Amino acid sequence: MSEHSPLDLAEGDPFGPHNLPYGVFSTADEPGRRRLGVRIGGYVLDAGAAAHALGSPYASLLAQPSLNPLLAAGRTAWRDVRRALTAWVTVPAHRADVEPLLHPLDAVTLHLPYEVADYVDFYASEHHATNVGRIFRPDGDALTPNWKHLPIGYHGRAGTVVVSGTDVVRPSGQRKAPSDPAPVFGPSIKLDIEAEVGFLVGTPSELGRPVPLGDFREHVFGLTLLNDWSARDVQAWEYVPLGPFLGKSFQTSVSAWVTPLEALDAARTAPPARDLPLLPYLDDADAEEQGGFDLRITVEINGEVVSEPPFSSMYWTAAQQLAHMTVNGASLRTGDLYGSGTVSGPETNQRGSLLELTWNGRDALELSGGKRTFLEDGDEVVLTAWAPGPDGTRVALGEVRGRILPSA
Repeated sequence: MSEHSPLDLAEGDPFGPHNLPYGVFSTADEPGRRRLGVRIGGYVLDAGAAAHALGSPYASLLAQPSLNPLLAAGRTAWRDVRRALTAWVTVPAHRADVEPLLHPLDAVTLHLPYEVADYVDFYASEHHATNVGRIFRPDGDALTPNWKHLPIGYHGRAGTVVVSGTDVVRPSGQRKAPSDPAPVFGPSIKLDIEAEVGFLVGTPSELGRPVPLGDFREHVFGLTLLNDWSARDVQAWEYVPLGPFLGKSFQTSVSAWVTPLEALDAARTAPPARDLPLLPYLDDADAEEQGGFDLRITVEINGEVVSEPPFSSMYWTAAQQLAHMTVNGASLRTGDLYGSGTVSGPETNQRGSLLELTWNGRDALELSGGKRTFLEDGDEVVLTAWAPGPDGTRVALGEVRGRILPSA
């Protein structure tokens, strides 16, 4: 046993044993070999090697290049594996076996930790939807008539979900300003962010059988930060009548780490009060556990904080989104990912998109590197977040980072 162990973390480390998010990594000496890892402090534990060394019955499940086999194994396996991992990094008797299997975080390459099956994105923040409605329908109702009756969403492109750190090539497409006589083609001039939380499905469901609200934890393994990059000018021209398409599908960035739901039990919270009655399949008034999550998100552009959106303000919960997504009989697949939609709070500095922060370009942000209405080439956006953990701790979510490159 070493004199100073990497498992001796600083007090209050938000990636302590109470967190233990999952990722996939490779090392410089074996760049082609991807391994399932768990983050502890500033290190990554080779989960498969640890399971083998300590005789875990889940050793073969953890000795995989992707999180998908563990996702598919179901909630009992999720609980058992998490319990074992917690023991491996906290019980002193295991240190001699575990320490050689820890890799410094800055010495590994992180990969997209799961194979995305389907990708759906929602529109669940009342503050965001109201702001967008006021921007584009200043003389009409801010919210559409259906907004408080169902979680609005769209199907995105699973193949363009990428891991944090992947550069974002500025997309090109058609755009047409109201004063333009005809559309033009070229790079987007209104490239935006959407600060979101993504939910990752583990256990699949049967085609034709809706998933009820109470089964959320049976199917959803964990959550992750998500940035749904958006070309607002392309989106504005194309979205009538079928909704987002090329303005969204070019890239969606997610964290390299998935935080299991069990790590966030202390962050469960009640959603905002609903002012319209909900249909029975969405009515969570008598739910056994709180449907919201108290996540505190920070948005930085080039190292400067521009917004701090509170996830606790989201009108529709992830459980309601899952129930609505399947109420028509659509089935879930292991690796399905669905985004919360832009997270925005009631205050100006809590808006989760530049569309809102600059009011569609009317009010520029004052940054040390110059004014911004939308993203410029070279800008780097970083999303971070934390949630209340047990006994006054914090649970950090893995960051989502992306830098804008010029159009191809």
